Amino acid sequence: MPKDGGIGASSKRREDVRFLTGTGNYTEDININGQAHVFFLRSDVAHGTITSIDTSTAADMPGVVQIFTGADFEAVGGVPCGWQVTDKHGDPMQEPRHPVLAHGKVRHVGEPIAAVVAETLAQARDAAEAIEVDIAELPAVVNMRDALKDGAPKVHDDLTGNLCYDWGFVEENKEAVDQAFRDAAHVTKLELINNRLVANPMEPRVAVGDYARGTGDHTLYTTSQNPHVIRLLMGAFVLGIPEHKLRVVAPDVGGGFGTKIFHYQEEAFVTFAAKACNRAVKWTSSRSEAFMSDAHGRDHVSTIELALDKDNNFTALRTDTYANMGAYLSTFAPSVPTWLHGTLMAGNYKTPLIYVNVKAVFTNTVPVDAYRGAGRPEATYQLERVVDKAARELGVDPIALRRQNFITEFPYATPVAVEYDTGDYVATMDKLEEIGDFGGFEARRAESAKNGKLRGLGVNCYIEACGIAPSNLVGQLGARAGLFESATVRVNATGGLVVMTGSHSHGQGHETSFAQVVAEMIGIDESMIEIVHGDTANTPMGMGTYGSRSIAVGGSAMVRATEKIINKAKKIASHLLEASESDIELKDGAFSVAGTDKSVAWGDVTLAAYVPHNYPLEDIEPGLEETAFYDPSNFTYPSGAYSCEVEVDPETGKVSIERFCAADDFGNIINPMIVTGQVHGGLAQGIGQALLENCVYDDNGQLLSASYMDYAMPRADDLPFYDVDHSCQTPCTHNPLGVKGCGEAGAIGSPPAVVNAVVDALQRGGKDVTHIDMPLTPSRVWAAMQ
Repeated sequence: MPKDGGIGASSKRREDVRFLTGTGNYTEDININGQAHVFFLRSDVAHGTITSIDTSTAADMPGVVQIFTGADFEAVGGVPCGWQVTDKHGDPMQEPRHPVLAHGKVRHVGEPIAAVVAETLAQARDAAEAIEVDIAELPAVVNMRDALKDGAPKVHDDLTGNLCYDWGFVEENKEAVDQAFRDAAHVTKLELINNRLVANPMEPRVAVGDYARGTGDHTLYTTSQNPHVIRLLMGAFVLGIPEHKLRVVAPDVGGGFGTKIFHYQEEAFVTFAAKACNRAVKWTSSRSEAFMSDAHGRDHVSTIELALDKDNNFTALRTDTYANMGAYLSTFAPSVPTWLHGTLMAGNYKTPLIYVNVKAVFTNTVPVDAYRGAGRPEATYQLERVVDKAARELGVDPIALRRQNFITEFPYATPVAVEYDTGDYVATMDKLEEIGDFGGFEARRAESAKNGKLRGLGVNCYIEACGIAPSNLVGQLGARAGLFESATVRVNATGGLVVMTGSHSHGQGHETSFAQVVAEMIGIDESMIEIVHGDTANTPMGMGTYGSRSIAVGGSAMVRATEKIINKAKKIASHLLEASESDIELKDGAFSVAGTDKSVAWGDVTLAAYVPHNYPLEDIEPGLEETAFYDPSNFTYPSGAYSCEVEVDPETGKVSIERFCAADDFGNIINPMIVTGQVHGGLAQGIGQALLENCVYDDNGQLLSASYMDYAMPRADDLPFYDVDHSCQTPCTHNPLGVKGCGEAGAIGSPPAVVNAVVDALQRGGKDVTHIDMPLTPSRVWAAMQ
């Protein structure tokens, strides 16, 4: 029977009431009395020297308050990168300055050159069009391999070249890996592209800066996944504002997918301009601006090789990847193709030797950073495509080859420096075969053939590292901030709770699932618990939401704080019940003395905490409020197995997805309905990458896919109904909830499943096709068939 509430119940999302009735409070809804508006004049060339900027005509136009250029920010810090990577030679990465407004040069289309603050947005836009900018255009470099050639145009003149870093991992494995390839009975090699993507959250980015001259307090309202990190980065490294004088508020946020993790120039600008103009300053991104100012995702070009022995056991793996950084280093950018990618190259398999090389490259394009999955989709795509190709070359069943090489004993230390604590990859594959009805595939293929279509079945497995932390590990890997999480639990006298968390929700359902955890622990109704997040003035210092860390890290901090609450409440209850504290039990919202019928209700204990007439103050201080910080000892490792069935029209190359199944192991599940929804969303984005989405530049650095007219987002009729199962649960062993994380799984596991299915369809149809790069558009599939 389904539970009515608490952990494991499919409680309806309480936040949906305001979202579905149009009563949410988004940053765009925030308007401060007397605010001005800013419009950014952005570069229309990818690379060039700014020879002059004339703002005189624009400054005299109606409504203009002030115009800013890069010269106004010379004394201000550049937008910082939050992660440093050390290359295989022991040298730190090249790290160029990232100015708030371009100064001296422009380095990608869309880079802000000047900003007009005016009474209205229309006046600011009109004035920006009157600014005269002269740019001496320089050759642009877009292709990563071209960028590394001798004599290539340098994106940053003060760097030695366009190579950010050349990373080898694990470097001491390299010689043994090379020998294993020389000794291999079979080697499969594959070159592939992980296509560049634009995140396209429903809500574009918005930033409102405010300044109180009387107190010197700055406030930034922004669409952010981690307001505390924005406060730290912007305050300490860009504008030099003490944290106690800077408040960052991220209210309701309409989707993030990683692209709202980062500190952006526009946030720093409105905060700076609010003080300079002595009034609030607001910026709202247009959708076209978002295409050329939001951080992009993926954009890897890789070669992967798999070595096998005569019995088809995996013996070694090596990869060589070019990772596009764009023109500047975004907040987490250096970590994505390295520590979030290289450490996952073992996948679900007991491959004894692995070597990963990554060359990160600067180009005249928008910066690239984390996008849903961040490094793990790139790793999974390479690995699962080469395993599938190997099976076809060897003439063996691709599922059998995977099963033969699965890790089956845990904990398991991989050759790429992580240790999986739990998992059962056989169980998820068994479940996939069950819900996917693989036995009925041939009949479905025959039916497709009657209709003139080629039908294919693709499978894949994935594992990911979630709950990004622990701080001592990521610190060694280059993170410039701790990755703990925090929670404060405040109990009111009448028994209700306010839980203040450093995590942030932008669609994950935290206000519901977090309340379920606390309700379960105390035994009270979820409606008695309020979840507060997104305001640095009201929440403890936390690292925000990304990397599927909210429940594993943020939820664990909440558990620890609630445990402190319960322990203190037991002291009060023991006094009220005149019993030993060790005999007090909490169940179903009441404290009782073990083995007796003596009890006191939760509400009576909380009232006593604030009306302490009846307990000794020398033993128990009044009040009931506790804070906890939680820093996990390891990542969590969700895993799963996915299958996709497609039909391909041999006349046009059009691919339609007929069936998609997902069997995931997320550890313990807090809210099954929310988890299923998270998987559905991830699948849509992964299928979008596989079939439709592609961010494209021409050789001059002009963005060719800068609107929805040119960038194909998945629509409802592009997607099937999914069969999703998360009954295979191996709880995480090192957090108090046993949870692993679920938010990115669908986007990780679906692209290789789709591509494997299309290749399978073509090969079953007699076409000699071993690989097609994403997105598998009709024209690409048709060309491959020819």
